[in-house]
Amino acid sequence: MSIKVNTNPIDWVEGESITQLLKRMNYTFPLVVVKIDGQVIPKAKYSETIVPDDSIIEVIHLISGG
Repeated sequence: MSIKVNTNPIDWVEGESITQLLKRMNYTFPLVVVKIDGQVIPKAKYSETIVPDDSIIEVIHLISGG
């Protein structure tokens, strides 16, 4: 049982939310966009959205600049 996070295979944890996954992966960026199987998940739903087994997760770090 595994998932892919930014193309890297990692172990899937049953019942793990997006918030918990981001902590486990040490993603501490203040501005990120998370997609599960191509669907953007609203930040307000990170703590209640459970990561499904065999899913493809994209974590996109937003930066500002010019």
